[in-house]
Amino acid sequence: MHVRKRKIPMRKCIACQNSQEKKALFRIVRSPEGEVSLDLTGKKNGRGAYLSKNKACIEKARDKNLLSRHLQADVSDQVFDDMLAYLEEHPSENV
Repeated sequence: MHVRKRKIPMRKCIACQNSQEKKALFRIVRSPEGEVSLDLTGKKNGRGAYLSKNKACIEKARDKNLLSRHLQADVSDQVFDDMLAYLEEHPSENV
């Protein structure tokens, strides 16, 4: 019996433009109501943008306002703080 290899979903980081596996990236989502939040499940409704799980990409996105432009919504510092806090709690996932 032939076992089909599952296709791994790839996404591109909006800061470094590198394509990576979807699970290796943060998903930031703008809900239909216009609220921007960090989506760790990858299943929230709304427009998503992806960022590599590394500090350099998060800082670049904050400095250059990449998320606000990409999602066409205001992004609070809390979203960036949440990503940085996640990296500190999960050091093994840092790229």
